[in-house]
Amino acid sequence: MTSKEKLLDRVTKRSAVIGIIGLGYVGLPLMLRFVEQGFRVLGFDVDAERVALLNRGKSPIRHIGAAGIAAAAKRGFAATADFARAKEADVLIVCVPTPLNQHREPDLSHVRASIRALLPHLREGQAVSLESTTYPGTTEEEFLPLIESRGLKVGRDVFLMFSPEREDPGNEKYSTRTIPKVVGGTTPDCLAVGKAIYGAIIDIVVPVSSTRTAELVKLLENIHRAINIGLVNEMKIIADRMGIDIFEVVRAAATKPFGFVPYYPGPGLGGHCIPIDPFYLTWKAHQYGVHTRFIELAGEINRAMPAWVLQRIGDALNQAGKPLKGSRVLILGIAYKKNIDDIRESPSIELIRLLREKGSIVAYSDPYVPSVQAPHQYPALSMRSTACDAKTLAAQDCVVVATDHDAFDYELIRARASLIVDTRGRYDPSPDRIVRA
Repeated sequence: MTSKEKLLDRVTKRSAVIGIIGLGYVGLPLMLRFVEQGFRVLGFDVDAERVALLNRGKSPIRHIGAAGIAAAAKRGFAATADFARAKEADVLIVCVPTPLNQHREPDLSHVRASIRALLPHLREGQAVSLESTTYPGTTEEEFLPLIESRGLKVGRDVFLMFSPEREDPGNEKYSTRTIPKVVGGTTPDCLAVGKAIYGAIIDIVVPVSSTRTAELVKLLENIHRAINIGLVNEMKIIADRMGIDIFEVVRAAATKPFGFVPYYPGPGLGGHCIPIDPFYLTWKAHQYGVHTRFIELAGEINRAMPAWVLQRIGDALNQAGKPLKGSRVLILGIAYKKNIDDIRESPSIELIRLLREKGSIVAYSDPYVPSVQAPHQYPALSMRSTACDAKTLAAQDCVVVATDHDAFDYELIRARASLIVDTRGRYDPSPDRIVRA
């Protein structure tokens, strides 16, 4: 049997060992799904505390329950920081972060560190799949030459593919199993192996012609959202100047059964993907002499939203006869979206920074984020969540609905807060106490 036939046979029989590199928001749901389908999974992470936590059957992520982690451990899942164990795996799936550097250029340091850690332990008969969002060409440019430097021929000895992650934390409608999975292979045999691996755990696998195509698919998905959110955020500013409720406008437009997809405005973009992914394409496009004006304009609009919210808070306080400096402001929600504990690129953090610069006394309340050590760009931002109770609300000059977690008691907030600035359309505006932003 060829290497391909042996690997396909092991996948079919569920005897293949799956190695997942990066045990976070992408890697852990993928691990759970492979375990559910009878595979033994070995997880790799450079964070020793996370490895220890997972091996105790605990979860580092709120929406991924500890019960699922504990059940997976009983069925053979183990986490490790020892990349030498990569040789035990038949399939290696890389799910590590791809942030931007300080110049807003792609930072592939985690991806490169992963493949270099795996490289000495690669062997014939393995499959390697990259899931981290990146620019077109990454799989071929970063992975293929290193693998073949070991004397392993991609497409014959090792099977290389790209399959973009499509996780949506907190979305109860879709799961890892039900979200269709795009996969592109370096060669036709790589694609066949990728289809078999993901087809074992995902209901629908969508094959594409190359890894570069699959890489661009992911960027298009997130750039589509970024541009439409930028559009509705700009519409929000226009509607505000005209005295029109943008949320009412969007809800009414959404009744059209064709040709319109509703996007709702907010205080800015958050999460690991949408604020970051467009810059991966703009950076790569510049190498081809293409200036991505439309994409970059949407990025500028979205990045300006926290400053616009700050202005609305200032205006609202001014109407109440209070300056920003010295006013007590409570930010409701520091996670980047509702009902999760993820603060990556959260606009709430930028809003807190801006308010502090103006001299406001800022606190936050988030039932899912008890404390926060902000990212490197805000080293002084270290805070703990405060209770969102009647006493706390009454003590504020302004309460800002930044992330509309369902766990908040919105009737209590309405009753006790003297001034509410609502960035999520949770309340109907009123001239004296509730302001849209």
